Amino acid sequence: MWSQIEENMAKTTKAAKEFKRLWLTYPKKVIQRPAIYELGHKFKVVTNIRQASVTEEVGIVSLELQGDRVEIKKAIKWLEGLGIKVEPVEINVIEG
Repeated sequence: MWSQIEENMAKTTKAAKEFKRLWLTYPKKVIQRPAIYELGHKFKVVTNIRQASVTEEVGIVSLELQGDRVEIKKAIKWLEGLGIKVEPVEINVIEG
């Protein structure tokens, strides 16, 4: 049983080739939508919310994405298609 679990973990690690830190800026029309939840179900990526600030007018989220480069690119394109602005995090805002 443990060998099966270890094998699945190894496959997951191999698939997770890339790691991106992003700033997402949500416009008012998308704030109520569970976009990050949807992202994790539509694409083979692992999401990790590192920081968030949401008001009635705007939402700003620091998000880590881990997965295959192609999946991450598709996920970012999908977010942008919703009207969410996606920018790379230039520095480590939060460390461990």
